[in-house]
Parts: sequence; C-alpha cells; structure tokens
Amino acid sequence: MESIKLRLWMPETTTESPAEVAVVSPVEGDSSPPPSVSLSTPSRKPGTVIEVTDLDDLADETISTLNLIVVPGLDTATDLNIDVTIDLSGGGVFSSGYTLDGELRLAYPESPDQ
Repeated sequence: MESIKLRLWMPETTTESPAEVAVVSPVEGDSSPPPSVSLSTPSRKPGTVIEVTDLDDLADETISTLNLIVVPGLDTATDLNIDVTIDLSGGGVFSSGYTLDGELRLAYPESPDQ
C-alpha cells in the first residue's frame, strides 16, 4: 500500500455549514515513525480530504484502524458520504501499481432535538 485518500462530505451541508472532521487515532507502525496524515479542504469539491502517505513499514502489513469523528454542520444532516482512493504497488521489479476507488454512503443519525 502506498497511500490512502478519503473525502468525507455531507450533501446537506455543502452550501451552508460543512461538517467538522477529526482524525482521532492515525495508523501507526511498529518500527518506524507514523505515516504522514493531512486534512484539507478541496478547492472544487465539498467536504474534507484526509490523506495518509509515507506508510513505510505499514506498506506491506495490515494497517490499524483509522478512527474519525464527523460532526455535521447542520442538525438536519442525515447522510455521510466517503469517497476512497487507495494506491497499491504490485511489488517486485516488473509489476505495476493499482488504484482502488470506492464509495461508502452512511445514514447519519438525526439530532435528538428533531
């Protein structure tokens, strides 16, 4: 594994108040420094982008869980969308890399005040 990129966004909040996103427990390796984790706002798409790079010794191992906290910008937000891109290398001299793209759509619990 070479890198992981997540874009988290809530369709209901894209034009008003974006969701707040935090990484609680970034992935860690056993023998090397932790990988680089960055959070940013894309310029032409809604949401927050989380990128994990420089995986070092985690590149060939199972990585630990990436815990996220997402607080909606509006009490009426009900959906959380996660777009995922994972870059993999084939390893070896003659193998090529691969990119996995996927989507996850989750129903977000409504505020108890509703």
